[in-house]
Formats: sequence, structure tokens, C-alpha cells
Amino acid sequence: MPTYLEFERPIEELETQLQHMLQQKERGENIPDEEIEKIKKEIIKKRKEIYENLTPWERVLLSRHPDRPQALYYLNTMCDDWLELHGDRMGHDDPAIVGGFGLLGKKTVMFIGQQKGTNTKERQYRNFGMANPEGYRKALRLMKLAEKYGKPVVTLVDTPGAFPGMEAEERGQAEAIARNLFEMARLRVPILVIIIGEGASGGALGIGVGDRILMMENTWFSVISPESCSSILWRDWDHKKEAAEALKLTPQYLYNYKIIDDIIKEPVGGAHVDPEKAAKILRREILKHLKELEEIPIDKLLAKRLEKYRRIGVYKEGDKVISSF
Repeated sequence: MPTYLEFERPIEELETQLQHMLQQKERGENIPDEEIEKIKKEIIKKRKEIYENLTPWERVLLSRHPDRPQALYYLNTMCDDWLELHGDRMGHDDPAIVGGFGLLGKKTVMFIGQQKGTNTKERQYRNFGMANPEGYRKALRLMKLAEKYGKPVVTLVDTPGAFPGMEAEERGQAEAIARNLFEMARLRVPILVIIIGEGASGGALGIGVGDRILMMENTWFSVISPESCSSILWRDWDHKKEAAEALKLTPQYLYNYKIIDDIIKEPVGGAHVDPEKAAKILRREILKHLKELEEIPIDKLLAKRLEKYRRIGVYKEGDKVISSF
């Protein structure tokens, strides 16, 4: 059975009604085809109506939908061949970070993604997509391998944040993320960053520096989650909806602020409604952007990458424009 979020209840009611009518028809009852088609059209209409008017908080909920496709689904679906690589070569292999070479047609790409898990057992194994320092070091090793062979890097970001446990801090969580920021800024191959779910804080930034940043339609990207923001500002989680609105964390806001470069449309109803179609759309967008990036000479690409991040953080005081760089 599909999982419905609170704002999807009108769709659930219509689809339940449709299923009941189809079951009646199978039992031989006289259910006109016109009535069935009418319900189907109402479902499509209601779905479009709801999804064209989502609030930031509702998009946050969609990014966490239990049926939403994750990195490994996309890699196994859109790649013609996919070889996962393991380990940070320092004694660890963090399952929250997955990576390896994938084949898109004739193009070989180094993919690195965050995997939350699709059931209770896997979520525990993957630590809910919250990487330890070893995960970021594995990611960096794979990026350096891609650089060695001149292959572009594509990262699929989906994390509620880097693992905040004491043991992660003791093993150098902050240093591992900072090292990745430094190395990705000067990696001599094209880097394409795609937010496919949640993009929270330094956990996302650890694999989130690139020449272009794309966001799927029902995702978010922010320094802090709405719940954590609410707990800091209001001392409880009850104001998470207001926090989501204030943070401007959804794709359209971030595109308008020039923090991201493009928004990837999802099937109506979200990627979880039609994961296969979502994977086809994602593959097409990856190939399009990599083709454009690979046409730029590498020294110019690096200069443009640095300039991109220099532009972020520009603000105004009255008529005066100020940059943080």
C-alpha cells in the first residue's frame, strides 16, 4: 500500500474510491467505465492542484517520504553498468556513503551518494544517511580516483546531516568535511552536485561543492533543519513550519538567490509516485549538464567554480552591495 502524507488525504480518498470501484467491477457488478474514467481524471486534477501549491514544510515532508527513491535506486536504474567501490584505505568503509564508477551510455562517471536505507534494518546499517568521518574520506578517495583518470564526478546528496556523535568528533568529523571542501574546490574534473532528498548542513556540504548544483523539485538545502531551527529560536519543535518558510530552503528560493543552478522536475506527485520516470529524468539532466561542463577548459572551469562560491553571500545594506569575500 502506498504511504500518504497528511496533505495527500484528498488523493488517498479518491484512490481508495477508485480501487473499490475496480474491485466491484471484477466481481461482475455493473460499474460504468465512464465513472471509472471520471475518478481517474479527478485524481490527476487533484494531484496537480495539490502539488502546484506546496508549502516549504510540505516539500520537506516529501523529501523524507519513506517511498522516495534514494541514491542506490537511481544508480542501479539509470546506469547501464555500475561498480560500487568501498573503503577509505584507512581501515574503514562507511555504508552511509556509497560510490563507484557508473556508465551512462558511453560516458563513465564517478558517482558518490548518501544512502539512508529503505527499511529499519538497512537504516540502522546506513546510520540513516548520516556519515562518519570515514564516509567523507571514502568520498574524497573516490574523487581523487576520478581525477586521476579524468572522469567527471556526480554527487547525490540526501542526508539529515553528518553524524553528530562524540566518537565521530573524536575521529575528526569537522576536519574530514573541511578537507573535502578544500579538495573539491580545486579538483581538476567537472563536478555536478544534485540534491535528491534532504541537504542538511555540513553533512551535505561534505560532498556538495561543485561546478553546478541542481535540486530535484521536492527537496531542501539549508544550514539547519526546520525542527532544529525551531528548537533554537522558539525553544520547541512546534514552529517547524514557520522555520521552513523563514529558512528559504526549497529549490525555487535557492534558484532565485543564485545558490543553485537548476531545478529538476519530478513526476507529478513526487519522485516516489514514479521512481523509474524520476530516474530517467535525472539521467537526462546529468548527461546534459556534464556535456556542457566538459566543453569548458579545466583551468577556466576551476576559475568559474571559485567565482561561483564567491558570489554566494553577497548582500545589501541600503544601496551598498557587500560581499563576504
